[in-house]
Amino acid sequence: VAFSRHLPNPDSSVGLPDGILYTTPAYAWHCIYHCWWEYDNYKKSAVSITDIGFTTDFKVYLQVKETWLAFLIILSVVECILLLTLIFLRTRILIAIALIQESSKAVSHMMSTLFYPLITFVLLVVCVAYWGITALYLATSGIPVYKVVALNSTQDNCGQISGNETCDPQVNTCRKPNSEIHRKCVYLYNNEGLLQRNLFNLQIYNVVAFLWCVNFVIAMGQCSLAGAFASYYWALNKPSDIPTFPLSQAFIRTIRYHVGSLAFGALILTLIQIIRIILEYLDHKTRAAQNPCSRFLMCCLKCCFWCLEKFIKFLNRNAYIMIAIYGKNFCVSAKNAFMLLMRNIVRVVVLDKVTDLLLFFGKMLVVGGVGVLAFFFFSGRIRLPGSNFRTEMLNYYWMPIIVVVVGAYLIAYGFFSVYSMCVDTLFLCFLEDLERHDGTMQKPYYMSKKLMKILNKKNRGPKNGKGKD
Repeated sequence: VAFSRHLPNPDSSVGLPDGILYTTPAYAWHCIYHCWWEYDNYKKSAVSITDIGFTTDFKVYLQVKETWLAFLIILSVVECILLLTLIFLRTRILIAIALIQESSKAVSHMMSTLFYPLITFVLLVVCVAYWGITALYLATSGIPVYKVVALNSTQDNCGQISGNETCDPQVNTCRKPNSEIHRKCVYLYNNEGLLQRNLFNLQIYNVVAFLWCVNFVIAMGQCSLAGAFASYYWALNKPSDIPTFPLSQAFIRTIRYHVGSLAFGALILTLIQIIRIILEYLDHKTRAAQNPCSRFLMCCLKCCFWCLEKFIKFLNRNAYIMIAIYGKNFCVSAKNAFMLLMRNIVRVVVLDKVTDLLLFFGKMLVVGGVGVLAFFFFSGRIRLPGSNFRTEMLNYYWMPIIVVVVGAYLIAYGFFSVYSMCVDTLFLCFLEDLERHDGTMQKPYYMSKKLMKILNKKNRGPKNGKGKD
């Protein structure tokens, strides 16, 4: 509210090609002017921020000049960073936008890819169910044994009960004349024998296998989608050269040729996750006995392995794309993907941030829209014709709204993950296209006309301009 007072309407915006409008810098100038205007009004005031001190009424801080001066400095720095970014990274931002638009075309030509997250979800449910059933069987393995325990060792001769005597659960012999029971048969599982002594180790093995299977299912989905989208990019004449059923073909190739590479990449990620779980377990068990130095060391270890897990996920994702393109093993593909990205690190950063921003806005739009509609429906503000639902039937209508919002987020996350995989695949194909081709008849560019126009490149020869749009 404070920023909106006396704020002019920011109708102006900086126009860039392809209809992309960057209104943020223009709006930031209005905010800077407003901060300066407020600072100039309170500059002659005798009250300073040191006189106010700390208070929970934050509106008081908006009546001192130091607050508006801080806002003015922060916004000016942010505005300078945005301007420098737009000036020096303008071409790379346009490349990122063109790749995102090309990804939309790829998804529109292969609509079946939007439903692949359902396959991944079903496989993950199978993995979770198998892990749960196996853990339950391990926990209940063994022969049931009934042993006698004393409920009150001070009564009669019940103090002589050691807990090693087996019994019949239908018989209780240690009683007082008034039939008060002082010993009881306890039901437990036999913990003797080699299998029973190693149940904990088997549970650990079950957890490792569960994590490995989950990571493998995710890797299989990424490789299959990457193969489908790569077949779109490397089609010289689009859409006529796009293979029939590209997702099915990519999935079959993945199952037939790349299972070992995917399993190896999933194993590396699983080992990192197991180390993180062990660190969390040790931290939980030793928290009471830790000193500041050990807590700092534990935090550093957890932070390092968290960063390592993120890096391995990033490397695996790009390695799977290279596996889908060239069919080489995991190590070679990971090395080639990493070196390719390092040679284009600025483009990688710009594309990653632009994509993350757009996908975040897309998820929030979907989840917010569904949440608003759910609120109006369950609160009774919208009534469907012919529906027998009444708001009075709900004791607490926020619960179904929360369930609907969570479900909408999961569905949006699944669909937008396909879009994100498409952007990453086309980006790696684009970098490979730049390095391997020169626009001649023997080595034509496979990128779209828009990308060639941004980079000032073109195909020479009779194939110039065919099918690149």
